[in-house]
Amino acid sequence: MRLLRLLTWWNDSTLGTWLYTRRHGVRVGEDAQGNVFYQSRDGKRRWVIYNGETEASRIAPDWHGWLHHTWDTPPTEAPLARKPWEKPHQENLTGTPLAYAPPGSLRRPAPAERRDYEAWQPD
Repeated sequence: MRLLRLLTWWNDSTLGTWLYTRRHGVRVGEDAQGNVFYQSRDGKRRWVIYNGETEASRIAPDWHGWLHHTWDTPPTEAPLARKPWEKPHQENLTGTPLAYAPPGSLRRPAPAERRDYEAWQPD
């Protein structure tokens, strides 16, 4: 492992997390983005080792609920029921070029055409 990877949490898990995971962690599963989920042998602690950037919004709702002890069984054993209108999980895009920009935003290339307002014109 590279030294930078071991000492910086924003690149991956730190040396302490890696050692703790090796000694006490039981692998529970992996999500679609490659994040790996662990729990302690007694089941009291749960954590995730991110695949790539450490960003909490990259965790899907089903794994988030398991991490926070909302339900006891992991999504690998009891997946959440999906509604037909649900979209696939997407990480938070705020601050990226793909973030939502409403009509009229300065980030949009063309100005918005206003149809709900007519300027007053004197007679």
